[in-house]
Amino acid sequence: MMYDCLIIGGGMAGLQAAIQLGRYSVHRILVVDAGKGRSTLCREYHNLLGFPDGISGEELRSRGRRQAESFGVEFAEDRIVQAEKAGEGFRFTGAAGRRYESRTVLLATGLLDRYPDIPGLETTFGRSVYVCPDCDGYEIQDRDTLVIGSGNPGADMALLMAERARSLIYINHEKTHVDEEKHRLMHQAGIRYMEQEVTEIIHENDGYIQGAMLEDGSLVEAERGFIAFGGNHVHSELAEQLGVELHHNRHVEANPRSKMTNVEHVWAAGDLGVHSELVTAAMGDGAIAAVWINKTLRKLKQEQTGS
Repeated sequence: MMYDCLIIGGGMAGLQAAIQLGRYSVHRILVVDAGKGRSTLCREYHNLLGFPDGISGEELRSRGRRQAESFGVEFAEDRIVQAEKAGEGFRFTGAAGRRYESRTVLLATGLLDRYPDIPGLETTFGRSVYVCPDCDGYEIQDRDTLVIGSGNPGADMALLMAERARSLIYINHEKTHVDEEKHRLMHQAGIRYMEQEVTEIIHENDGYIQGAMLEDGSLVEAERGFIAFGGNHVHSELAEQLGVELHHNRHVEANPRSKMTNVEHVWAAGDLGVHSELVTAAMGDGAIAAVWINKTLRKLKQEQTGS
C-alpha cells in the first residue's frame, strides 16, 4: 500500500503531526513506532499547557494515538531499519522485513539520553529526577539536589542548576575529567563535588528520590536530581540513509519555516532536529511539518489528476 505520508516515530512530534494530518481527512497516513523512546521514560511532564498537575509520557502518547486514530490515522508497531528513495516516493523496511511505501515522510525518531544502568534510576525519571533544565529546572527550586553525571557535561549541568537549588552536589559517576576552570566555578558556586559510582537510587512513594547510595556504602540524601552524562544518541540513521543534511552533532538540519529537510518530501520534527529539546517545541514542529506536508500532498495530487 502506498501511503501519502509515513510518520516514523510515535512520540510527541510524530503524534501531533498525525493528528494535524488526519484532520485534513483526505490523506492516507501511517505512523510507524518502535514503542519506546524518551517520552515513554518520563513519569510526569509539568510544563505542558492544560496539565498543571502533570501527565506521564505514556498517558500522553496513549491519548495522542487515540486522537489520531479517530481521524483515520493508521499505526504499526515496528522499527524501521532501512530507508531509500523509490521512484516518486520512498520505501522503508522494518526490523522483521516488512515493507512500507509512501509519497512523503516525516522523520520524528528523536533521541535517547545516555545513562548507566543504576537500580532505581528509571523509576524516578520525570517525577523527581530530570534530564532537561529548560523543562524541569523549576522542579528543584529551593530543594536539596543531586546532579549525577560524567565529567564536563555533569559539571555544566551542576553549574546551570546551582542558582535554583537550595544545595547541590555533583557526583561524577564515571570519574571522567573535569576542567580546572569548571572546578573553580563549582567551588565558587558552593557546589560539592564527588567522584564515586552511584550503586542505587533510593526512592519512595513510587519515584520520589531520597538519595544516592555510593560505592563506599554511604548515602547522599536529596530531594531532587538531574542526570547529565553527555553522548546522547540521536536517531538520525534513517535521515542519513536518505541523504539528509546533518548538523555536526548529528541532529537533522531542516527549514525553520516548513521543517522540510534538504531532501525533497522529507521532513523532520522533534528532538531529531536542531532546536531546544522540549516537548512543547516537538509538538509545534510536528504541527508545522504537517501543515506543509498537506500543502505538498495537495499539489502532488493536483499534478497527478491534471486539475
